[in-house]
Amino acid sequence: MIATIVGIYTLYIFVRLYVSVMQIGYINQVKCKGAVLMGEKEYRDAAAYAVAKEKLGMVETFVEFLLFLVWMGGMMAWLDGALAIESETLHTITAVIGMILINSLVQLPFGWIAKFKIDAEFGFNRSTTAQFIKDTVIGAVLTVIIGSFIVWIVAMIITSSALWWVWSFAFIFAVVIAINMLFPTIRALFFDKVTPLENGELREKIEELMNKTGFVSSGVYVSDASKRDARLNAYFGGLGKTKRVVLFDTLIEKLSPSELIAVLGHELGHFAHGDLYKNIAMVGAMLFGMFAIFGNLPDTLYMELGVAQSPQIVMMLFVLLLPVVSFVIMPLFGMMSRHNEYEADRTGAELGGAEYLVNALKKLVAENKSFPLSHPLYRFFHTTHPPVVDRLRALGYDIHVNADEGYADPCPND
Repeated sequence: MIATIVGIYTLYIFVRLYVSVMQIGYINQVKCKGAVLMGEKEYRDAAAYAVAKEKLGMVETFVEFLLFLVWMGGMMAWLDGALAIESETLHTITAVIGMILINSLVQLPFGWIAKFKIDAEFGFNRSTTAQFIKDTVIGAVLTVIIGSFIVWIVAMIITSSALWWVWSFAFIFAVVIAINMLFPTIRALFFDKVTPLENGELREKIEELMNKTGFVSSGVYVSDASKRDARLNAYFGGLGKTKRVVLFDTLIEKLSPSELIAVLGHELGHFAHGDLYKNIAMVGAMLFGMFAIFGNLPDTLYMELGVAQSPQIVMMLFVLLLPVVSFVIMPLFGMMSRHNEYEADRTGAELGGAEYLVNALKKLVAENKSFPLSHPLYRFFHTTHPPVVDRLRALGYDIHVNADEGYADPCPND
């Protein structure tokens, strides 16, 4: 059974690496065919940025594979046996949270390189080492506190019911919904400082837009995200009465009020179409499938691992194999999400004007150095948004992409 699981995980890693290789090759080819939505230099910079991130991701994927082999090769059993804790509950919590923290520690250098090397080189990073350490420590503390509570409840469920996987699914799904409701508050408390948007033309237009669509919000806020990053973004967070509109200060700085309204109209389109609830339902279906799998693993697996079928081992296996299941399900989620993006664009164009949404999308691509083209395999496995060129065409913007042939030699000035 272990050989089967290792084989499945190896195939998963191979596919991920293959998709990354195809994406890098595709970008290096099309970057020489004429700039799309940017000037030539900006286009090449965006290509270099995308390739740099993909290469780092490949190294991280390989390290993830090695870490998986170490856990399956005996480290999981060693950690479980090395914890001399009499309390079964505390033993379970320490083992599972310990595994999560060890994995996070191994992945930490990649986050640092992405921010202080790659993002810094391309002009995005505005964070300091002190800020990075602070954010990492806060994230770890929240993981320990919230994670310990979740592990405790799931452990009790596993030991008290033969159908533990059904009740565990119900509990975790409730946690997912709660996190969606509390996310804006948690982010404002521990990471970004958010302040109410000042009275003025922009606030009046946003409130008029929300009133027009019947969107009830707890407020419109501005996040000081520029202290960490130069990219443009915004989000609608929360559920029910906890919903709030949060605009990054970088977005307000770069987009005109009319362009902002069009972008917010797009986001309101998601709410009007119930996309958030569709996403939650999809996550629920994914979780149910995963719990059904992990709730019915054969006893021979635990025998081969040399461990008892204890709550901590069940949850450690869940953590270890979660990326594989997510990767398999992601294409289905991506197809649904890309369809929803087109629908939200149509709503954004109706509410804010197609020309303003087009201008906003073009600015977002340029300012965020988002390379506008990608390999079909990469889109299939990774993207939740359609290619921006397709979105612009759907909005009536005439754009030509020369993707028929590339240069045999390196690009000029490379």
